[in-house]
Amino acid sequence: METFHAIVGHHSDEAVHDRLHELEHAGRVVTLVVPTKELGRRRFKATGSDGLEYGIALPRDQELRDGSVLLFEADRAVVVEAEEGETLLLRPTGLEGAIQLGWHAGHLHWRVRMEGDTMTVLLDAPREEYEVRIASWLESGAIEVVG
Repeated sequence: METFHAIVGHHSDEAVHDRLHELEHAGRVVTLVVPTKELGRRRFKATGSDGLEYGIALPRDQELRDGSVLLFEADRAVVVEAEEGETLLLRPTGLEGAIQLGWHAGHLHWRVRMEGDTMTVLLDAPREEYEVRIASWLESGAIEVVG
C-alpha cells in the first residue's frame, strides 16, 4: 500500500493545473474520494479510482481538502476529491434571521458554505438535530429551509 505523508499542491495551483489536466486526459490521475467529514483526519486509508488502497498520514500542520494533490510526478498524480454528504439549505428572511443563523452556525461549529443568501450546512448528524437548534426561528419564519 502506498502511503502519502504530505500534500504537494492543489489542483487550482497555477504550476499544477495545466499538467494535471493533461494527466487526466491521459488517464494517469488517481482520484481518492474522501467523505467531507473525514477531511479533518490526519491518518486513514482510502480506495483510489484505480481500485487500490492508499494510506494518508499527514503532519499536523497540513489539512486535507477537496483538490489536494498528494502525488505529482511526470507521468502520474493522486488527487483528493471531497464527497459531499447530506446537506441542509437554509435562508434567512430578514436581518434577524441572518444574525441568528450566523450565530448558531458559528457557535455550534457547523460546517457551512455560503452561496448568495443561502447557507449550505454539511451534516455530520441527522438533519433533525440541526433543525431543533433553530426551531423557534424556523417557526417564526425568520429562517426558512430551502432544501
